[in-house]
Amino acid sequence: MTQSTLPPTAAAFDAEFGFAGWLGVQYAPHQSLFRLWAPTAQRVSLCVYASAAPAAGLVQTWPMTPGAHGVWCVTLMGDQRDLVYTYQLQFETTQTETIDPYATAATRNGARGVVLAPEDQVPKRWGARLPAFGSATDAVIVEVNIRDLSSQPSSGIAHAGQYLGLTEVGTHTLAGTPTGLDYLARSGATHVQLMPFFDFGSVDEAAPRATYNWGYDPVNWNVPEGSYATDPATPKARVQEAKAMIQALHDRGLRVIMDVVYNHVFDPATSPLARCVPGYFFRQWPDGQLADGTGVGNDFASERVMARKYIVDSITYWAQTYQLDGFRFDLMGILDVATMQAVRQALDEVAPGALVLGEGWDMNTPLAPAQKATQGNAAQLPSVAFFNDQLRDAIKGNNFDAAAPGFVAGNQAAAAAVAFGLLGGGPPYVAPTQVVQYAEAHDNLTLVDKLAASSPTDTPAMRVRRVKLANSLVALSQGVPFFQLGQAFLRSKGGNANSYNAPDAVNGVDWPLAATNADAVAYLRGLLALRRKEPALRQTSYAAIAAASQVLHAADGVVVVAVGPLILAFNAQATAVEQSIPAGDYRVLVEDGAIVVGRDRHSAGTVTLAPVAALVLKRLA
Repeated sequence: MTQSTLPPTAAAFDAEFGFAGWLGVQYAPHQSLFRLWAPTAQRVSLCVYASAAPAAGLVQTWPMTPGAHGVWCVTLMGDQRDLVYTYQLQFETTQTETIDPYATAATRNGARGVVLAPEDQVPKRWGARLPAFGSATDAVIVEVNIRDLSSQPSSGIAHAGQYLGLTEVGTHTLAGTPTGLDYLARSGATHVQLMPFFDFGSVDEAAPRATYNWGYDPVNWNVPEGSYATDPATPKARVQEAKAMIQALHDRGLRVIMDVVYNHVFDPATSPLARCVPGYFFRQWPDGQLADGTGVGNDFASERVMARKYIVDSITYWAQTYQLDGFRFDLMGILDVATMQAVRQALDEVAPGALVLGEGWDMNTPLAPAQKATQGNAAQLPSVAFFNDQLRDAIKGNNFDAAAPGFVAGNQAAAAAVAFGLLGGGPPYVAPTQVVQYAEAHDNLTLVDKLAASSPTDTPAMRVRRVKLANSLVALSQGVPFFQLGQAFLRSKGGNANSYNAPDAVNGVDWPLAATNADAVAYLRGLLALRRKEPALRQTSYAAIAAASQVLHAADGVVVVAVGPLILAFNAQATAVEQSIPAGDYRVLVEDGAIVVGRDRHSAGTVTLAPVAALVLKRLA
């Protein structure tokens, strides 16, 4: 096969070489089949190494046979379990060697692929997939970093910073406060969103605790990250332990969302995809420069046939093989609408009810505006949810100006935006199921650090009140509520607004805070229980919200809305406020930072709102 003369960016190239079949390895005890898509290569060989040790020597090479659509194939007879392999590709003027882009197991630091037998890929306990989840608005998502959860000794977790840390039960601080899996199971969350745990390139797996990184640096998209495994040098360990973590969460009724990063790679020069088909997988500007809308040096060309196929194949693999319940797409706005539509369609077939959510920010990449999977194109992705930065900023203030106050810090002008967001917003979204409501995530300042910057003279008690008020707004909003682990108990990162590579001392969860702020933890748990109990808070259409809701007040630091039988009132003023509401008999459910049980009250048309607090009333029949 001669090297194609078609430029890899041309539509004609996709038309000639686009391939719809499987790629990677198909293992059976009697033979293993290998397929690689490399249409511009002149020769391709399968290289077999002596062991999984990084310095293991080359044992043999097998020439691969070119076929239709640029696919190279070879079959090795016999049982090839634990085979360690790479591909060597000869181009017109260069030669490369790379791990299989479709590898599902790898040696330490992801340099070589490994063939695992099916029985070596499952932990001791591995059950069936959980039943399909209901409406997205029934979900409550908590974001967790695997390492952060257990990196601090206060967690009481033996497998610190590892997958197995999330399998341990009965863990607690020295004072007896539940931590880890037990805390999550009691939190009121339905879904745990795990920050990247595919194989990433920013932590040395030979010394996994020597450096820190969130992991938004993809190397091998279909291989679990080794730094979270007990033994990164044993390829099956990371696979089994990642599944054991997922199973442990499922056993406690918690579904698992994987944070995925298909918008860029760690290093476009050494990426396995780039080494197989140079020039194809990354967007370029007309002058030949790599596009950099992601801000990290490259943008993945998802609109190209085989790049789109790669993303869909990868998502399908994780959903099926790891029984995942959803995917959060980092910088989703860099990807194209058609790719996200294909992802959604594939998941509907293999994992019904799986959530798909992402960051729909509009970034500068060479796609037409109508092609981008951004908030503005939400109508083209009706079953995909978007992070709602409008409500986020209305609640706590501009995300990129630490000192700018939001509603909960006394910005009275934000009341209208809060009311709009509280009822699920509206266009460009087509339904509240598309709206992820949040005040804090791993990015930027935590809520309490933002409040420390925007309200620096607060007393500790007032800061707690502001956090409770913010959490009330998220928990009671129409849409999909989202919280970072520790948000309930005032988790701080010491004012670090971009802690992606900060040490464990900054990122690790300070579990004793959960006891210090136990009241705030119980309060959020109570709000989420109320959300589960009241269907009016979980509407699935804007028509239903419009029919059942009314904004009664949205000014002067006070927001009051009627939602079905509920009155939701939020006072961000530092003093109590008298507020008009419809006259009638009510049951008080939430008042002055506390969950209330069974207190009835008649209102002649006014109610007193405590300072910096929420009030929830339910009309009695």
